[in-house]
Amino acid sequence: MGKRTRIINDPSELITLLRIFGSEPHKKIFDILSTEWKTVEDLSTVSDNDVPEIMAFLKKSGLIESKWRIPEPGKTPDKEYHTSYSKVQLNFQCSLEDLSGLIQLTFRTENEIRDSMIAIEEEVKKGNQSMNGLCRVFGKSSLFIRGIARRSSKLNVKGQRIEWTEGAE
Repeated sequence: MGKRTRIINDPSELITLLRIFGSEPHKKIFDILSTEWKTVEDLSTVSDNDVPEIMAFLKKSGLIESKWRIPEPGKTPDKEYHTSYSKVQLNFQCSLEDLSGLIQLTFRTENEIRDSMIAIEEEVKKGNQSMNGLCRVFGKSSLFIRGIARRSSKLNVKGQRIEWTEGAE
């Protein structure tokens, strides 16, 4: 259970890892899920934080997996979650300038990146999902665009595309 290694080839994935493991509530939920299968309801009893939001972020980052818990007769099934990986292997090269930009983007507040995030979200919602197209529109590097998308709850990075998350407003 959870003994797999996550191989990271994209430097922008550091943003999600650093945000998860730099946040006490996220780390606490991750640690619990690394030892046991738990439902969101189970986790809500051990955390005062917004567990559904934390779980959505962990799921988006690909660090948790789910399965259906077999219910007692007459009850509805619940999804339970567990970590997908117990190790990480970083397999990329980037300039120190790009790395410093990613680290800065990781630790900026939501207010500091809000304008960029909203602009990229609106552009993707209009149908411009290609990395090249987004880079041209905003005059920013693909690493910056990917980094903003990884911070957004409404966007997903899929190869050379940025896609709108299903169920996002």
